[in-house]
Amino acid sequence: MPLGEHHYALTTTWTGNAGTGTSGYRDYRRDVTLQVEGKPDLLASSDKPFRGDTSRWNPEDLLVASLSECHLLSYLHACVTVGVVVTSYRDEATGVMREDGRGGGAFAEVVLRPQVTVADSSMVEAAEQAHHQAHEWCFIANSVNFPVRVEPVVTVAD
Repeated sequence: MPLGEHHYALTTTWTGNAGTGTSGYRDYRRDVTLQVEGKPDLLASSDKPFRGDTSRWNPEDLLVASLSECHLLSYLHACVTVGVVVTSYRDEATGVMREDGRGGGAFAEVVLRPQVTVADSSMVEAAEQAHHQAHEWCFIANSVNFPVRVEPVVTVAD
């Protein structure tokens, strides 16, 4: 399979000028619109502790979501390659970010908790092992400098 280089582009526009720009820390909204050509706009903000709008996505939400979705898509591919039929998948992912006391911070870890249903009991072991392959294949997990743990539960369809 040929190796490729993939490019991604988006436009991030600050929409939070309340009339006086950034004249003071409390004088502007953290509202942002993320745009990718051909896709719906994504309304974003900072997290609530940083004066953000809780009804919008924040960068921390998006990072955890990226890891969760990347694992899901990699997992489905891994299952196909070993003959596992997945009939449902739901992940209750969590992340922990720690502030450093100097105005910055970093994620300490993300935990993915996929709840997977497979078509037959003979597929359970391979379905559990496919999570390891998915983790190896996940581009996003391979790009971060903190642990991404996977705690899967595999059940059989009724």
